[in-house]
Amino acid sequence: MNVLLLTAMLAAQSPDVGDAASATRLLASLRTSDPAVCELAGRALTNFGGWWFGGGDEVMPAPMPMPMPVPMPMPFAGRGVPIARPVQARPPRNSMEAGVLAVFRTALRDPSRCVRRIAARVVARERPTWALPEFTALAKDADAGYREAGLLGLGELEDPSSLGTMTAGLSDRDTAVRAMAAWALGQLEMAETIPALGRALGDTSPLVRVRVVWALGEIEDAVALPHLGRALRDQTPEVRRMAAWALGEIEHPSGVPLLRTALADTDADTRRTAVWALGEVEAPEAVDVLAPLVTDRDARVRRMTAWALGEIESSRAVPVLARLAGDTDRDVRLTTLWALGEIESPDGVSVVTPALKDRDPGVRRMAAWALGEIEAVDGVRSLTPSLTDPDADVRTMAAWALGSIESASALPALEAVAQDRSPSVRRAVQWAIAQIERR
Repeated sequence: MNVLLLTAMLAAQSPDVGDAASATRLLASLRTSDPAVCELAGRALTNFGGWWFGGGDEVMPAPMPMPMPVPMPMPFAGRGVPIARPVQARPPRNSMEAGVLAVFRTALRDPSRCVRRIAARVVARERPTWALPEFTALAKDADAGYREAGLLGLGELEDPSSLGTMTAGLSDRDTAVRAMAAWALGQLEMAETIPALGRALGDTSPLVRVRVVWALGEIEDAVALPHLGRALRDQTPEVRRMAAWALGEIEHPSGVPLLRTALADTDADTRRTAVWALGEVEAPEAVDVLAPLVTDRDARVRRMTAWALGEIESSRAVPVLARLAGDTDRDVRLTTLWALGEIESPDGVSVVTPALKDRDPGVRRMAAWALGEIEAVDGVRSLTPSLTDPDADVRTMAAWALGSIESASALPALEAVAQDRSPSVRRAVQWAIAQIERR
């Protein structure tokens, strides 16, 4: 099949496997295709949007979220607020024809690693009665490539009866097989696997150790904490970074002292992940642990620090955030203001107020939002000048914030801008006046 045609077909997410002949032709094309094309086919065929096992010994990245979808609140009830509509569920897929499934069963022993992996995912998704014994047999095959495919299939099935086979894979002589066994055990999410995974942290391969740590995070059990503490001292940055992520997944307060070590890591991504993890734990004692990071040389670490402090939502964090409020990086300033709004402490008013004069309108808008979230009367005097800000979005947010505070002292300033040239500002002012008068 022409590679360009195949790529276009995959872009439409509609690989043609309607019959056995089509499936055979598709897999034959993928066998010699570019690895990127084969990966696209795998994603399309298996409807898989997450981590894809490619053709190489890739180190699995920690699924680290972006920490701050900066909240841009919609301040008006009713008119002007978009209504969330339920997503229409897709109709269930029909079961794959027996002939097509037989093609993929044969492909489990294909010479191409990518094709074997696609076949394992397709078969596991269809869950025929023969899948479990077939994958188990593959996981014990003399060929390492087949063993890897078998463990991939067992991991996708997530059948607890495969625990013994997966655990045995951790001692395999082949690195890729051991790595896949660790991943498969993570798929089970069973605390019983923690001792075996802990022993596997001594593996000579960084790839295996990364996947072992990932599995410990997936299990989300505090029993894994000592093992993750050891992983935080690993010589490989990817292992340390994954260990910090895993501690964030477990979300246990006992992980806070362990993460203190990671905050001093020489690798900026490890420090950033450790900060994220402390935000996930949300333990008040983490405020003091995070405080030194406000001067980190990496702006992404400082931004994550602000986010984590906002997640913890302790008023103790306000003085720490005050040190970030004037940061040279715009995203750090934005996140700091968001965090102060999340904490909702009146002590934050004096920290937020200077940001209403920031050179960036996005920062000024976030400052107005934060004062509206804090809802302290002290914020009224700071907000009223923002009703004449050059940026209409800032004026709109300032009006919303004054309405949220609900202080009658704001009425004269609001009434003075009731005829603002911007429709959105006028609506916000009308809403704010109504809120205050109703109270």
